[in-house]
Amino acid sequence: MAEKSKQISIWDAKIIKRATIDAFIKLNPRTMLRNPVMFVVEVGSVLTTLELVRGLIAPVAGVTNTLFELQITLWLWFTVLFANFAEAMAEGRGKAQADNLRKARTETTARRLLPNGKTEMVNAPQLRKDDVVIVVAGEFIPGDGEIIEGVASVDESAITGESAPVIREAGGDRSAVTGGTRVLSDQIKIRITSNPGETFLDRMIALVEGAERQKTPNEIALAILLAGLTIIFLLAVVTLQPFAIYSSAPQTIFVLVSLLVCLIPTTIGGLLSAIGIAGMDRLVQHNVLAMSGRAVEAAGDVNTLLLDKTGTITLGNRQATEFIPLNGIEETELADAAQLSSFADETPEGRSIIVLAKARYNLRGRELAPHEAHFIPFTAQTRMSGVNYDGREIRKGAVDAVERYIVASGGSTVPELRGIVERIAREGGTPLVVAEGRRPLGVIYLKDIVKGGMRERFNQLRQMGIKTVMITGDNPLTAATIAREAGVDDFLAEAKPEDKMALIKREQAEGKLVAMTGDGTNDAPALAQADVGVAMNTGTQAAKEAGNMVDLDSNPTKLIEVVEIGKQLLMTRGSLTTFSIANDVAKYFAIIPAMFAAAFPVLNALNIMGLRTPQSAILSAVIFNALVIIALIPLALKGVKYRPMSAASLLRRNLLLYGLGGIIVPFIGIKLIDVLIHTIGLA
Repeated sequence: MAEKSKQISIWDAKIIKRATIDAFIKLNPRTMLRNPVMFVVEVGSVLTTLELVRGLIAPVAGVTNTLFELQITLWLWFTVLFANFAEAMAEGRGKAQADNLRKARTETTARRLLPNGKTEMVNAPQLRKDDVVIVVAGEFIPGDGEIIEGVASVDESAITGESAPVIREAGGDRSAVTGGTRVLSDQIKIRITSNPGETFLDRMIALVEGAERQKTPNEIALAILLAGLTIIFLLAVVTLQPFAIYSSAPQTIFVLVSLLVCLIPTTIGGLLSAIGIAGMDRLVQHNVLAMSGRAVEAAGDVNTLLLDKTGTITLGNRQATEFIPLNGIEETELADAAQLSSFADETPEGRSIIVLAKARYNLRGRELAPHEAHFIPFTAQTRMSGVNYDGREIRKGAVDAVERYIVASGGSTVPELRGIVERIAREGGTPLVVAEGRRPLGVIYLKDIVKGGMRERFNQLRQMGIKTVMITGDNPLTAATIAREAGVDDFLAEAKPEDKMALIKREQAEGKLVAMTGDGTNDAPALAQADVGVAMNTGTQAAKEAGNMVDLDSNPTKLIEVVEIGKQLLMTRGSLTTFSIANDVAKYFAIIPAMFAAAFPVLNALNIMGLRTPQSAILSAVIFNALVIIALIPLALKGVKYRPMSAASLLRRNLLLYGLGGIIVPFIGIKLIDVLIHTIGLA
């Protein structure tokens, strides 16, 4: 996954080769016991194999039919192998992704800081939690950690697939770094937060390989249902032999096992595990890691989505969008003064002012050295920045700070200035005042910038029946403005961590499933409480550990894909279960008449497919039963396509397609196989 665009094909030759080998390895009875349906098929295959060998050694005249018995035995084994192959194919894509991730793990050395202030070079695997390392430009970060000093540009493409570097700095919500990423500029001091084998990359590899995957409640419930059906049909087949003997039509072990295998839900039994693994794998294809299959399923039933505003709905930093001059002041003059006073302001807001003046008025860098310019940097104490040159004093900053400066310089504020400031505040923006000496020039309008395409994505969520709620620490006025611009359904302003928790619990108390995206440490409690907690990879370690999903692209709208994949997982499992059970109807009409038609000719009326002989009818049903698993592997791995529509419409559509289709397809398939095996002389 070094590059997102490099998707791994379902039918990649390496995956098929590995899956073929794994299909045989999975024949281990201890492994097969996890799937009761396929374990019964394997036991039946062993019984027919033993009976085949006995027939070869001591054939019984008029009973032993070696060609028929050999074909039944082989196709029963194929049924087991095809089911194992389906599961191995789903696992194979995850293993291939894991192999790509391992390439991102670099064996490197680390510059560990000693208590005496000196450093020593050690191998990265020697680092332990709470060790402090220094990483300079060009070096790889040796392990997961938090930046405790410095700021740097970091290349995270090996983890996220995004080529654009990101800024990581000490303090705040962007201090977490991941082992295997590379520092491109400057120098940072990092405190290691994980021991070897416990890094984020190690967890990613384990997750995509499916090693930690456990069955979800729905999956367990379905497995119990399938096991119950298997027991019922097993008892039915066992009690059928005394009736057959009484009717002077005793059946061989091959016929009885074939009947059992064809009547139990082998199709969904063979594909059930593959469907679950593929659901998590599809998330990996979208650069999202799910910590459990339970989270994927919950995503399919989400009712409410909570999104943190800063860095999630908005870009994360306020940006300059407009210069508003006072009467008598040219807008160009204001823009020029704002840009000059921002050269010493290293904040994102200050840089955005320089960019806006450059883009809108073509005001570019100028040579100030001859003027002996003295720059006043922005500080948290003064809340102003500025420049003094050629007798001019230009200042830019917070409203109250600049007003105090104007008064101290012998000037006074004007009502017009206060009116502009109040208007910006009402619109949810942040005003910065620009002044030259005692003369105010105007106001810079700073505002949170909503990420592109957010309104459209929220409309999609609304069509899925999902309510969106923006969470922010802003005042209600600012929150309402951003919520309206982004297109969310509701918002929670001035939210503290406990407020987020209370909102989630309130929604859950109403029987709703809640999803939340977030990136900060203050989001961690809510991410842990939510049914689906999607942490941004650019966020803090605490947020990533609290969530049950991690979005490597740090795109909060990715939840749309997560929801669709969750719905795909549920729909695929339900659709193939319907198809599997419907299949049994056709196989019933193929085998039962064939078993007893000789003793009860009236049963020929049930042979509506017109199958040639009892042996070909049974063999055709067994072959179809095996081949349908292979035919459905692509659907199990890709999932049933999700379309936004009501639950009732979805139910009708799937019953028609997979219920009725599940009855019709076997009739056609079994008949074609019957014709084919007679044509080539196999029956």
